[in-house]
Amino acid sequence: MRAWWLILLLPLAGCDLSMTRQDRHEAQGGATLWKGGPAVSSDAPDGSIAQDQPARDAALDQPPPVTLALLERGQDRYRIFCTACHGEDGGGGGRVVQRGFPRPAAFGAQDHPRRTVDVITHGSGVMYPFADRIEPSDRWAIAAYVEALKRLRAGQSTGKGA
Repeated sequence: MRAWWLILLLPLAGCDLSMTRQDRHEAQGGATLWKGGPAVSSDAPDGSIAQDQPARDAALDQPPPVTLALLERGQDRYRIFCTACHGEDGGGGGRVVQRGFPRPAAFGAQDHPRRTVDVITHGSGVMYPFADRIEPSDRWAIAAYVEALKRLRAGQSTGKGA
């Protein structure tokens, strides 16, 4: 019976502990696994653009027609990306503001949908850009929904309703 245990333990005797002592790559660390760094650079060459970038830029040129479907999509995207700071009504009293984050300005009547799209794309003040998170068509949808919010807020402040 002891012979079986010895046979089962025999492969462990051949284990090389150097595997536990070898160099390893740390997450977010430098390129230390290969001499001179990795063979493939992760940086794109200067002047290169993504294959879909021209189409994405073109989608930002002209606003789509405002439809119920566009407003519903805008409301959905606004709730996902914007309410944390701007609040449900666009007044700037979102959850993060209630926890000490700087209050964003309420959407102003003078702001144009193009300005809203530009701010979503490039950011403004402490708001970081959302170009890599929100598709161009969704930026226009959010801008259309923000216009609807502004009109609703203006109607409520004058007592006229929606």
